[in-house]
Amino acid sequence: MTSDSTAAFDAATLDDLRRDFGGDLVTPGDADYAAAARTMLVSGEPALVLRPKSVEDVRAAVRFAAGTGLALSVRGGGHAFAGFGTNDGGIVIDLANLADVEVVDPDRHLVRIGGGATWGQVAAALAPHGLAISSGDTRSVGVGGLTLSGGIGWKVRKYGLALDSLVAAEVVTADGQVVRAGAAEHPELFWALRGGGGNLGIVTAFEFTAHPTTDVFHGVIAFPAAEAAAVLQGWAEHLRTAPEELTSIAGLASPLAGGPEAPVEIQVVFDGDDPRLAAEAIDPIRWLGTVVSDTVALKPYAETLVEGMSPPPGFALVTRSAFAGRESASELLRVLAEIGTSAGTPIIAIRSVGGAVSRVPGDATAYAHRQAELMVATTIGGPAPVVEAARPGLEAVWARLAPHVAGAYANFLASATDEDVAAVYPAGTYERLAAVKRRYDPANLFTGNHNVKPA
Repeated sequence: MTSDSTAAFDAATLDDLRRDFGGDLVTPGDADYAAAARTMLVSGEPALVLRPKSVEDVRAAVRFAAGTGLALSVRGGGHAFAGFGTNDGGIVIDLANLADVEVVDPDRHLVRIGGGATWGQVAAALAPHGLAISSGDTRSVGVGGLTLSGGIGWKVRKYGLALDSLVAAEVVTADGQVVRAGAAEHPELFWALRGGGGNLGIVTAFEFTAHPTTDVFHGVIAFPAAEAAAVLQGWAEHLRTAPEELTSIAGLASPLAGGPEAPVEIQVVFDGDDPRLAAEAIDPIRWLGTVVSDTVALKPYAETLVEGMSPPPGFALVTRSAFAGRESASELLRVLAEIGTSAGTPIIAIRSVGGAVSRVPGDATAYAHRQAELMVATTIGGPAPVVEAARPGLEAVWARLAPHVAGAYANFLASATDEDVAAVYPAGTYERLAAVKRRYDPANLFTGNHNVKPA
C-alpha cells in the first residue's frame, strides 16, 4: 500500500482486512458513506471508514492503518471543532459500536464505559442507579474525546474534570497491543491519557468512579445586555465563595437573541435537591441586576445535558479558548462585557472552574490548567466566506484578551497549529508527553489531535 492519500483499496486488500476485522467497512460509493465520512461539525472524504465491533477489531484496524501509511483519524462522538474524527483520503476508525455502559462494582460505584459511548448514553444508563459522572454538558459528545482532553461540565467545581474520575483505561496502542493503564499498570501512560488527547492510542474502554446524585437545580437567569459589566463582575466574585455544588456559565451575544443586544445569560446548576440550599447559592446571582427571565427548576441530572448541534454542510464553526486566573479575571470580564455588547461580536461563553479542579496537583495529570478560575471561549459561525470575512475581527478580539488570558482548552479549539499545541501543553507537560509518546507511538501514527511528537 502506498502513502499516496488518493490510493484506492482494491478488493483483495479489503478481503485480507476482513479476515481479521469483523466490523463494518464503508468505502466511497456505499449508501451510508456520506454519513460515515462526516463528523458532527466537519465533512471529510476518507478512503475507508472502519466501524469495529470488538477490541480485536480495533487491533486489526490499527495494524491495517499503520501498514497503509495513510492518515488515521479516530472518532468517538465526532464533536471535535478541529474535525479530528475525519480526514481526506485516509482511514477513519469509528468507535460508535463500542458504547456499552456497565456498573461493574455497585459498592465502589465503578463504571466501565465503551470508548464510543456518548455522555447522553452514560447519563441515561447511570440514572436508574442514582449515579452520575462529572462530564460535559452535551448528550451527543463522546466520552473519549471529552475525557482525554479534560471535561468541564455541570459538576466540575464539586467533582472536578471528567478525567479526574477516571481510574483506568483499556488502550490499543500503535503496535496493535492492548494494555490496561492505571495507577499501578502503565502509570506514565495513565498520566498522559488524562489530558494528552488522542495522542497515545485508542481507548476502547474507560473505568470511572461515579458518584451518587440527586435531582439538581438547573436553568438560566437572564439580565439586560446593558448590565453586562456589573453582572459579570458580581457573578465571578460570587463564584469565589459560593458552595462548590454551584457551577455556572455566563453567555453573551447569542445570535438567536439579538447578538450584541442579547441578554446576559447566567446558566447555573446546583448539585443537590434541597431548595433552601439551592436558593442560598443561586439567589446572590439573581440580585446582581434586573432579571428578565429565570428558568431555574429542579430536574434529573441527565436533563441538564443538551442536544448537540450538527450544522449543515458548508457551515463552518470557529471556536477559540483560553484560561484566566483570579488576578486577571476582573479586567478580562470588563473587556468581555465591552466586546460582547459591541457590533460584530463573536458568541462568548465564560465557564467557572476552580473548586475540585484546583485541588489536584498540577503535575498529577497532563491537563495543565489547574489553577484557572475561568475558561473563556468565543465562537463564530456561518458559510465559509462569512467566517473568513469575520476572522480579522476575531483576531482583534483576541488581541484585546491576550494580556489577561493564557493557555487553551483543547476541547474548544477549531485549529491544531503549533501555537495551539503550545498553549494546550506548557513546555514541561509537553516534554513529559513526548517521552510517553516515544514509548507507545514512536512513529506518530496517532496524529489526528493536538499532536505531540515523539521525543
